[in-house]
Amino acid sequence: MKIIRKFIALIIILILLAVLCLTGYGYIYYKQTTSKEPLETKVNDIRSEFTFAKKEQLPEYYINAVIAVEDRRYYSHGPVDYIGIMRAIVSNIRQQSVEEGGSTITQQVAKNLYYINHENPVKRKVAECFTAIEIEKKYSKDEILELYVNIIYFGSGYYGITEACEGYLKKKVEDMTLAEAAMLAGLPNAPSAYSPLVNKELCKSRTEKVLKSLLTNDYITQEQYDSVDLSFIDNIN
Repeated sequence: MKIIRKFIALIIILILLAVLCLTGYGYIYYKQTTSKEPLETKVNDIRSEFTFAKKEQLPEYYINAVIAVEDRRYYSHGPVDYIGIMRAIVSNIRQQSVEEGGSTITQQVAKNLYYINHENPVKRKVAECFTAIEIEKKYSKDEILELYVNIIYFGSGYYGITEACEGYLKKKVEDMTLAEAAMLAGLPNAPSAYSPLVNKELCKSRTEKVLKSLLTNDYITQEQYDSVDLSFIDNIN
């Protein structure tokens, strides 16, 4: 019995040491990366782009769609959503596939600002968490959400909501309909697959999922949900 206890204790110690090493490794990587180009510099450069869309320009149902489908507890958790991570793990085990991710919107901003092309997933993830913490110390939730929709990839060569809206819909961001907003909110999850220029039926299916998330989270009424027409997707070219 004592041997088993000692063995378990040794395993726990080894796991803790591994976690500490990975955390330190990721922290050093985060500091090296952000020291080369400070966060404020990157954010100011993005905001200075002529395509940058301010949150006030975006329809409320688009903002709600992004939150509902990407990070529904966005305004109530910190830089890292531990509950969301556990929920995603359980869901993926049940589905026996990777259907959900555990990254918050803030983590996705961190990833897209600094780590989008880095291949080491463990080092990147730890560094991403430290960067997310710094982001939430310096910017409000609304500012971070604004950054997110302006830097995320929407597929077919479109980066940011302005390019995506003009490219796919041929209109300004403030003129999006509910159906169009739901489509655009759903694309960043897998832009190469959900793009209406790649697979219209898959795009419709994803848009329907976003609309259901809006309904489930009480952002739209049943009447609004029932009245949505997705046939516009067939005409996107």
